This record gives sequence, C-alpha cells and structure tokens, in this order.
Amino acid sequence: MRTVVISGGGTGIGLATAERFAADGDRVVLIGRRRQVLDAAVARLGELASAVVADLAEPVDVERVAAEIGSVDVLVNAAGGNALLDAPDDGPDGVAGVAWHWLANFRANTLTTALLTEAMRDRIADGGRVLLISSIAAYRGSGSGSYGASKAALHPYASDLAAALGPRGITVNVIAPGYIEDTEFFRGKLSAEREQTLIAQSHTGRAGVPADVAETAHWLASPAAAHVTAQIIQVNGGAERGR
Repeated sequence: MRTVVISGGGTGIGLATAERFAADGDRVVLIGRRRQVLDAAVARLGELASAVVADLAEPVDVERVAAEIGSVDVLVNAAGGNALLDAPDDGPDGVAGVAWHWLANFRANTLTTALLTEAMRDRIADGGRVLLISSIAAYRGSGSGSYGASKAALHPYASDLAAALGPRGITVNVIAPGYIEDTEFFRGKLSAEREQTLIAQSHTGRAGVPADVAETAHWLASPAAAHVTAQIIQVNGGAERGR
C-alpha cells in the first residue's frame, strides 16, 4: 500500500485523483484549507482516506503537515486557482491592485507547490513520484497575466527537481490541463458562451473532466512511467495547439 498525498484534494481534479488512487488500495491523504470540504471528501473515499487542514502558502502550516504525514510515495500538488476570481470588490486599485493580484496568484499556485514539495522532499520514498498540476494558461495566458505566470513557474522548478531527485529513482512531472468541467475553478462565473468557446478550442470537441487528469496522474505514478520525468503532459484535447 502506497501513501499518496494530494494538496487541493477536497474537490475537482484533486478529489478525482484521490478516488483513482484509493480505487487501487492506496492510502490517500488530502490537504486543504476547508475542514468541511475535506471531511466530505474523506467520507466519500472511505477508510483509506484521511485529511489535514492547512494553508500551504504558510511555512508554519507546511512544516506541521510534513511532520504529521511522515513518509510519502506519491505527492500530487493540485492546490491552486486564479485569485482574480476571488478578488474582493473593495480591493486595492491601480498598481497596488496589480501587486495584490500577482502576489495572490503566486501564493496560491507557486508557493503552495514549492513549500509542500520542499518540506516533503526528504520524506519521499526512493522510487517515488512527484506531480505538479499546471495549466494550459502557462502557454496561452488566461487574460490575467499573473495566473498563467504562476503556473508557468512550476515548469522549470519541476525540471530542476527531477534532476535533483532522479538519482533516487524519483520522477517529477507536470500535468497541464485545459478547460476541465465539474470543478470549482470558475466559481460559477463561467458563462455558457465562454464555455462553448473553450470547448471549441479543443480538437476532441469536448470539455475535459477531472478523471482525464486523474488517469494521467495515476499512470505517471505507475511503474510503467518509471523512465518518464521532467516532462509536461498536456491534457487539453489539443487546445494548447490552437485551431
């Protein structure tokens, strides 16, 4: 039985990934900020699941999480989101607003991944797996600048990490999803017109679903992918290539 740690594991891609690993009999540990959401996810996953509440942009929380979890076989960094969608109406304007937005996305997407990964680095079993969830926005932008940039920062980090951990048989890969339906990403603000535009950009003519990413993560964590590392795997129906 492997121990699989998944940040952002309470909903969407993270939860689907947890379900896929739990179906194989792996022990899954979910990390997130919302206790109620995590409790619901654990109840859904069953006895193989547990959860830890933490803000992974806070070093103290991350150190506590690492000590509580101990060793890990597979680390999936799925936490993140576009801070623009959560921006307060009374937030700062002008350059101060730009600073808030860029820092918020850096914390949500880059720092949460880097801090957790570094805290768990020496706790990852030899032959283990590290997965980082990026985005098509890292290639095409998202309209906000900072979200795509915060995800793009994960790519060279993964490359450096793969080189450092490779001698221990640990692989490090990135998954870059396109539009994935049935997640909380858009916070209910995605219009039907915009959704159809995103779907039309794919070559497959459909939206992605969380299971598309979960299956990719599961394969990358399998023995079959032992010689695949420092790669960015596109899961977006070809949308990254444009039409």
